[in-house]
Amino acid sequence: MSNEIMIEAEAHCDGPCGVYDPASARVAGEAVQSMTKKMIALAENHGSDCSSATYLNTMSRYAAIKEEEAQKCKDELLVLWTDFFKPQHLDAHPGLHDTFWNAAKLCSACKVEVSADHAQELMDAIEAIHHMFWSVKGREVPWIRAS
Repeated sequence: MSNEIMIEAEAHCDGPCGVYDPASARVAGEAVQSMTKKMIALAENHGSDCSSATYLNTMSRYAAIKEEEAQKCKDELLVLWTDFFKPQHLDAHPGLHDTFWNAAKLCSACKVEVSADHAQELMDAIEAIHHMFWSVKGREVPWIRAS
């Protein structure tokens, strides 16, 4: 006969931390937008000779950071979408799934492109998610950017 004590634990996500905030996606999205702007400016201001070691080094660093931050942004958004938001939240936010799906697709587009338009669309989607998130939490938290 076993003397085991059974304890039942419930969690709404993979880990019962309960700590969610779209701010980390916002910061990553801002980095994507910043690197995109820097890449465009570097290309525009460098002229026709884009083969110098300095140019190549700087551009490759910007690209690496942009891609890394776009992936971080996507990861943070997917955690919010799949772990925080529940079916009952769809009543208040019927466009929730489309907003997240489009935001995830924009993260991918921002990784493979250098598009100021897509970087801005990503920030707009993150802002919409920010407002949905805090609405569900019953709080008004202003949208404030770090950059």
